[in-house]
Amino acid sequence: MGEALQERRGAVLLPRSCCHPRGAASCHAELAGCTMTLTSTTPATSVAQAFFCLLLCIPWGSSCPPSCQCTERAGAKAVLCSSQHLEEIPKDIPRDVVFLKLDANSITRIPSNAFRHLSHLEEIDLSRNAIEKIDRAAFRGVAAGLRSLDLSSNRIRSIPKEALLALNAKLRLANNPWHCECALQEVLWEARLDLDSVQDITCHTAPRQEYVGKPLLQVLDAGGNFCSVRQRTMDVAMFVTMFGWFAMVIGYVICYVRHNREDSCRHRERLRALPSAQPRAETASTAL
Repeated sequence: MGEALQERRGAVLLPRSCCHPRGAASCHAELAGCTMTLTSTTPATSVAQAFFCLLLCIPWGSSCPPSCQCTERAGAKAVLCSSQHLEEIPKDIPRDVVFLKLDANSITRIPSNAFRHLSHLEEIDLSRNAIEKIDRAAFRGVAAGLRSLDLSSNRIRSIPKEALLALNAKLRLANNPWHCECALQEVLWEARLDLDSVQDITCHTAPRQEYVGKPLLQVLDAGGNFCSVRQRTMDVAMFVTMFGWFAMVIGYVICYVRHNREDSCRHRERLRALPSAQPRAETASTAL
């Protein structure tokens, strides 16, 4: 049905572009550019074929988000929403989308389950946005099939490692104001990073001033280890906690010993007072 249609009597050719459902907003533009080459001038045939073209342009199976363009790339559904001033991820993305481009917008956050209903998704381009926060479950539901995820050129300072380490996708994380810490180091070690952009993952802030402005890979190659810093911090915290408990136990023992000593002293004094009181009672009875 998507190919040029031919009738035995008076061939009528429809361009293939007329037969691609693209959603209500795109359909009007599609119809405006949709032309029919008629070798027959029968009015009834022209009306019938125009009506048929209109039916094909109606989005029966899937709709396209406003301001986006739905097309095909290598036989797979692609949704193109680049440079549309979007502030959040569209809710009505077709379920059969494989390639999703959301670059050059104003998206600030990727919430949990943002793509969960898109089970066929293989590539996501979120570069050149204003993303600052990524939830732990942001990519739940697409982790197994996702092949490429571009988060470059955003405002990401830190990211839950659970959000990325579950992915099999090739990651692009360059040109973000990263705070170099253990979680980012673990992502660099365990995730599938794009080799062409890994050198552009730079420490915007870091626990030590000497690391600021340097590529994370260079810092690690020079012997830096942000996870060891965290381990030392945890060791110190554990030592302080154990010392506090030990001091409390010692204090309790000292108080217990002092209290028992005072009780024993008072008891001895009472015992010493008893013999002296008995002779006095005998003297009083003799005098009577």
